Amino acid sequence: MGDSPSTVVTATMTLFLVLAVLSVSYLLALVVPFVRSRPRPPGDASRFDWHILVPCLNEAAVIGETLTRLRDAFPHAHLWIVDDASDDDTAAIVTRYRRSDPQLHLVPRRLPHARSGKGDALNAAYRALVATPAGSSPSGRVVVGVFDADGIPAPGCLDVVASPHLLGDPAVDAVQIEVRMRNRNERRPFPDAGPLRNLVARTLVRMQDIEFRAAVPALQAGRAITGTVSLGGNGQFVTLDALRLLDDDPGRGGPWHNSLLDDYELALHLALAGRRTAFTRDTWVEQEGLWDAGRLLVQRTRWSQGTMQCARHLRTVWLSRRLSTPAAAEISYSLLQPWLQLLVSAVCPALVLLAAVHAIGQAGGTGIVGQGVQWWPIAGYILLAVVQFGMWGPLYRAKCEPARGFWRSVGWGFAYTAYVWCYSAATWRALIRHVRGHGAWAKTRRNAEGALPAQAPAAPLKETELL
Repeated sequence: MGDSPSTVVTATMTLFLVLAVLSVSYLLALVVPFVRSRPRPPGDASRFDWHILVPCLNEAAVIGETLTRLRDAFPHAHLWIVDDASDDDTAAIVTRYRRSDPQLHLVPRRLPHARSGKGDALNAAYRALVATPAGSSPSGRVVVGVFDADGIPAPGCLDVVASPHLLGDPAVDAVQIEVRMRNRNERRPFPDAGPLRNLVARTLVRMQDIEFRAAVPALQAGRAITGTVSLGGNGQFVTLDALRLLDDDPGRGGPWHNSLLDDYELALHLALAGRRTAFTRDTWVEQEGLWDAGRLLVQRTRWSQGTMQCARHLRTVWLSRRLSTPAAAEISYSLLQPWLQLLVSAVCPALVLLAAVHAIGQAGGTGIVGQGVQWWPIAGYILLAVVQFGMWGPLYRAKCEPARGFWRSVGWGFAYTAYVWCYSAATWRALIRHVRGHGAWAKTRRNAEGALPAQAPAAPLKETELL
């Protein structure tokens, strides 16, 4: 009986090692199409009518610049700005721009019906769009894009989205483009702070860039094989025809549901409806990377809790006749990620601690190697945990930042490993909120918001200043 704890710990760690090997193998399978990906010829954006939705809640810090950049990038598109009952001058700024831009539309939402989630805000813009003559155009020709209030699209973005292998293919109903952090090369995010705080801040932004330009595209490449490509909150494009198909609940009033991960949920419902979604790295949208861990924690907590909420669709996924078994398995793996992360973050440290205590006790102070617990599963697991996340540093350099030094990319890999493991804090926080039934949308503040002077709320807009 004295050896039973050792046996249990070793067996459990061996199981975790096997799972780690499978996880690394899965990641390596994703890396191959990611590394081999090459740009493809663009299409002709003039084949479609473009409508860009931008949900806003207190975005006075960025909305003016965003409107200018969106109009420069999309000179012929309609821009639909949803003011979700902002307390600042968001609506007033949009109204000033609208006076010289007839294709800029303001969709106001008022309390108590506002601030109920991004999905509801997008549905408000969708309802406003379909009520216009543009909404009665052939649905397959009308494309609805969604951008964050700080989103800056790449030049020629719409031509790429209209490529023959993307929306130019009648079988494709939605496209997600790559997301980049536009402040990834900023050396001193906090000019008045010391070198350590600036190092942490720019490292956090770099980790977000690695995540969105390396890890996520590789994952999307794998999802393209199973037909389960997901959409993001920034840089998604969906045909009006597909949105109309999902608009089957008059009580909800639009195709977006209102989980805290509404973008993934939209892609999931498109897949369940038999519609195809694609991903491309040939164009991108730049957004603001977060400089501090506190706001990043709020953002990732929302994402983790949104994934937990979407797990309610698992039964529907497995009962669907439109999804293949590999597709259902991939969706299940994605939706179970928070729960697996909770398990790993709780069990692994406990197992390592138990193994160390037991081995030290068995060694009797003469050394711990070769006594009691077998240490190779523990060492192997730790090694694989570092490898499967650390590899993204060099891969990111190879595909995205070739001018950077190799050893710097190795350092990025170690930092990315720590960055991913810190995700567990957000997941535990999400679990607490989920159990307590706290599902309110928590907006992530922009980097520039703290520098804005206090403003009185703008005066109510006249009816003629709206749509």
